[in-house]
Amino acid sequence: MKRPHLILAIALIVGAAGIRVLRDAGLISLPPNVAPIAALALFGGVYLPRRLAFAVPLAAMLLADVLIGFYELGIMASVYGSFAVSGLIGLWLRTHKRVGPILTGTVIGSMVFFLVTNAAVWAFAALYPKTIAGLLAAYVAGLPFFRNTVLGDLAFTGLLFGAFELALLLARRRQLVVHQKS
Repeated sequence: MKRPHLILAIALIVGAAGIRVLRDAGLISLPPNVAPIAALALFGGVYLPRRLAFAVPLAAMLLADVLIGFYELGIMASVYGSFAVSGLIGLWLRTHKRVGPILTGTVIGSMVFFLVTNAAVWAFAALYPKTIAGLLAAYVAGLPFFRNTVLGDLAFTGLLFGAFELALLLARRRQLVVHQKS
């Protein structure tokens, strides 16, 4: 990846993490579970060099958590693990970078997040009995948030991928114009 493309990709990731911080600080109003984090993990998997594909998005998440505050370690690990899965999906999307696979990968990432984090809340929080009925209750309680997760992930994935691809297109057009003038 060329250096300007890498800088742009990292800037978009840091900006997305900043949105999460601003939302949690009450400076941006977004519905619950509408956040750019899964989108930035997916985006990082697609556009960052392999050695940075997980490190940069998870570091941005960690930085946001430092500013916002940490929470129960088991739940936090499930959140980070879910986003790592989105990064893996992003690695797969490198060779399948079309609208259909990106939409499918985004929804799969949202589903993994829902299943893993609600199971973690059941397992590590004192909200639900540690029974199958308790686990089902955790999933049922999470359903209203799942819709927001999917919609937010789709919106932020579209914004990140769209902004990056638009910037690349404009840069190529600019190079073509400069090349034609010389």
